Amino acid sequence: MTPDSRRKLAEVSTATLTTVLFKHGFRNLFLQGPRLINPEAPRLVGPAYTLRYIPAREDLDKLDAFLDPDHPQRKGVEECPAGSVLVVDSRGDPKAASAGGILLTRLMVRGVAGAVTDGGFRDTPEVARMPWPVYHAAPSAPTNLIRHHAVDLNVPVACGEVPVYPGDIMVGDGEGVVCIPAHLADQVAEEAYEQTVGEDFVQERVAAGHTIRGLYPMTDPKNREIFAAWRKEKGR
Repeated sequence: MTPDSRRKLAEVSTATLTTVLFKHGFRNLFLQGPRLINPEAPRLVGPAYTLRYIPAREDLDKLDAFLDPDHPQRKGVEECPAGSVLVVDSRGDPKAASAGGILLTRLMVRGVAGAVTDGGFRDTPEVARMPWPVYHAAPSAPTNLIRHHAVDLNVPVACGEVPVYPGDIMVGDGEGVVCIPAHLADQVAEEAYEQTVGEDFVQERVAAGHTIRGLYPMTDPKNREIFAAWRKEKGR
């Protein structure tokens, strides 16, 4: 993903992205479940760095497990690259937290772009005040060890019923999170940006009272001329 593509992805909606991905044959890349905790947080854009959980087992998942510096959850928090998105496969289970406020703050101050899980996060009243995009399925106070055993970092995972591979581009807005296959990121970014410009024009015309016929989709040559002039005026 180029810097220009990253900028464009930060300006387009997940709704537009899912339409563009549908044109490329992808029907299942919008994560089901995860929702933004802080609606005032900036947009989420970045390559996926993944953490995978399996169900916890009582003889392994005790509080002293965190004494191990190589515990995958703690190691992932320290090694997730700046600009990336931590994507946590919690098997869609929010009955215990995938992480909490301290670990999420550590990720934020290290320059990580955001965090996503199909489970739950804890300390959500504090997380909701963080100027940083965090997505989960539901608040969850219990510690992760009650339900989750961290086993892998940066491997293919399932999150929100979507296959996420390391390096795939995650984009999130107020509606949710979409996963873009890494090899398509630049192309999808360009197409989604162009579609967004066109839809902004259509939205403006419809709000002014114009019919959608010949405008959405834009089949009327006169509308195409008006759009070209509008785009030039707007510098888009």
